[in-house]
Amino acid sequence: MNRRVLVSLVLLASWGTIALAAQRPQQVPERAEERIRREVRHEILMLPYYDVFDNIAYKVEGYKVTLIGQVTRPTLKSDAGNVVKRIEGVEQVDNQIEVLPLSTMDDQLRLALYRAIYGYPALERYAMPVIKPIRIIVKNGHVTLEGIVDSEADKNMVNIRANGVSGVFSVTNNLVVAKSK
Repeated sequence: MNRRVLVSLVLLASWGTIALAAQRPQQVPERAEERIRREVRHEILMLPYYDVFDNIAYKVEGYKVTLIGQVTRPTLKSDAGNVVKRIEGVEQVDNQIEVLPLSTMDDQLRLALYRAIYGYPALERYAMPVIKPIRIIVKNGHVTLEGIVDSEADKNMVNIRANGVSGVFSVTNNLVVAKSK
């Protein structure tokens, strides 16, 4: 074999190896992914207008973060995407957060639901933290409850209180009972 053909074969073989390596999904160390998860959670909780009527969740897959949920302000959606983009190691942000429609009726329902749930004596302890554990999402009169409660009884009580608010069309109770230690 002549030298020129041999060099060409070696170059083609190495180019094929490089191309295969580029096609493989990048392996992300578990520690890096966990750090990104912690920082995303922290940045979302630190958003200045994030309140009890907003629900932002996220999924971390390698260096990609997907934001999901519902917010009452369009600026909160863009703010969430912007702070997550600035986290070291995040290469891509897929912002799928839904901006809830403006509605005076929904705003009135939000306040009534807040009073019914957080103002009820047996549930007042949930009103103490700055970041409320029960999220109240209202869209066109339909209510979704997200978050964490201490017991099944509390979950049922929140559901009963929400269903008792006048003007609510339906309640979807997605509350999760915290695992007892």
